[in-house]
Amino acid sequence: MGTEGHADRHLVFDRDEWSVLRAATPLTLRQPDLERLRGINVSIDLDEVVAVYLPMSRLLNLYVSATQNLHKVSATFLGAMAPKVPYVIGVAGSVAVGKSTFARILQALLARWPDHPKVDLVTTDGFLYPNQALVDRDLANRKGFPESYDTRRLVSFLRDVKSGVPAVEAPVYSHVVYDIVPGEHLTVEQPDILILEGLNVLQTGGHSPTSPTEFVSDYFDFSIFLDADEGDIERWYVDRFLTLRETVFHDPRSFFRHFADLTDHEAVSVARGIWTEVNGRNLRENIQPTRDRASLILRKSGDHRVNEIRLRKL
Repeated sequence: MGTEGHADRHLVFDRDEWSVLRAATPLTLRQPDLERLRGINVSIDLDEVVAVYLPMSRLLNLYVSATQNLHKVSATFLGAMAPKVPYVIGVAGSVAVGKSTFARILQALLARWPDHPKVDLVTTDGFLYPNQALVDRDLANRKGFPESYDTRRLVSFLRDVKSGVPAVEAPVYSHVVYDIVPGEHLTVEQPDILILEGLNVLQTGGHSPTSPTEFVSDYFDFSIFLDADEGDIERWYVDRFLTLRETVFHDPRSFFRHFADLTDHEAVSVARGIWTEVNGRNLRENIQPTRDRASLILRKSGDHRVNEIRLRKL
């Protein structure tokens, strides 16, 4: 059984203790599935899925089923058909910590449970202000910071999803052109589960009179934070930058096309500079402080493998 931690707010498990909680949950993914879901420079294998993801999938299946039953009970009490309300899971963490790969694998596993086969995944990148709007607001160098997102639009999106609106549109972001794609949307149509992945999804804002009174996390049923030492995350970011220099940056449409011909030394220097000025600051100032608000904290070691799990007490 896990020990208590974080001022008794969480139960703490090591990898072996957590793995046992898988019980009889079947492994429904194969290595080719992982290769398809894996992001750039993120190491993941079936052992990791069995030890970490399957217990988490089992836990979430229990939570989702309990919530679905609660909605049925409420509908019976009211004597009316209640609208279908998706179970919303937030996934937070730094740039380069592996959120996208994590969210895609979680989506694939949860969709294999019979009671909730429709699982949608939306990233908050689509709710960034367009580049020109960031320039107009003098926020071009703050992209990824909380103020660079159209939070009102994101909250409105979640409100509609949770209210049972049959079809809700979300903007689409391109990592190639590094901007919102005009006229493109993805449509969320009453899924059983919605996973929302992003940097600052657990943020609540300040306490000034102008601070919002409604937050993204208000619409979460469960939230997960991917954690790691900053030194490891910076190294992963630099490694990813070097890989992108050899691949995506060569696309003529790439916003970062001018980085494609950098030498190794130059590319490392540029990546570290971006980390220092933007991503590292955002992690320390805005992302890391929200960690303990998560329902589940997964702590990664330097090889991307989870070695500690913290489950918030109900």
